[in-house]
Amino acid sequence: MRGEDTSLGSLRVIEPGALTTVQDLGRPGWAHLGVPRAGALDRPAAALANRLVGNPESAAVLETTMTGFSFSVERAVLLAVTGAGCELRVGDRAAPTAEPVSAPAGATVRIGPARVGVRSYLAVAGGIAVSPVLGSRSTDTLAWIGPPAVRRGDLLPLGPGGGAQVVGVDAPGSQRPADRVLRLYPGPRADWVTDLSALHGRRLRVGEASNRVGVRLEGAPLPRAQQRELASEGIVLGAVQLPPSGDPVVFLNDHPTTGGYPVIAVVHPDDLPVCAQVRPGEELTLRLL
Repeated sequence: MRGEDTSLGSLRVIEPGALTTVQDLGRPGWAHLGVPRAGALDRPAAALANRLVGNPESAAVLETTMTGFSFSVERAVLLAVTGAGCELRVGDRAAPTAEPVSAPAGATVRIGPARVGVRSYLAVAGGIAVSPVLGSRSTDTLAWIGPPAVRRGDLLPLGPGGGAQVVGVDAPGSQRPADRVLRLYPGPRADWVTDLSALHGRRLRVGEASNRVGVRLEGAPLPRAQQRELASEGIVLGAVQLPPSGDPVVFLNDHPTTGGYPVIAVVHPDDLPVCAQVRPGEELTLRLL
């Protein structure tokens, strides 16, 4: 990216894919100023990728979306790809995902399209060292705070880190509930629907308009008990908002900080990574706690 310090080496973007962004743990604490938190949607996957290459979990990674990503490296690097199931190639050889992989200087690395899931995470030893904004290197796709989406030809600077193999074994942390299940707590406006318990066990389809702002759920509109509208209220990560259509929206990391539709439930934090990897057309099962 323009104006960045690439003296420690960089990645040169060949094909950016549908949407590739820089993400770290996000910038919580700015909601009172209208700034979304951003950050990796599948936080456990991003954290695992960083651990595999010896980075702190706060290091910036690249989050790809569906169609893959390719780049070349100026210096030898240690990298790892986690998250959505995909093919990884370093030069002309296949490489494993969810393991540390060495790429020699000048190599071309290709992350293939997601076969299962939506988002893959690329960590490189030293981290992606773009300039932080409000304490974070994350791209927010709602207000476009932070670095812009990655484009063809961009040079992404790297922090200090070698290409040596990390010694040790790592694996994903505690297992999440069964895939495509969202556990819900009743929200502050649960009384705005005629029967919140009707959500329990309901299977809803993920809509095509889903993105980093939120997952739109379709298939069985939920009737409202109140037809009037609210003044804007604060919204938290995982809030389930009910617009007049009756189709719920689960807000993710780039969500607006306020909204005028009732928040009828809130997703259990451990289930939010499920929202990062569910594809449009697939179904989610809701369970009330």
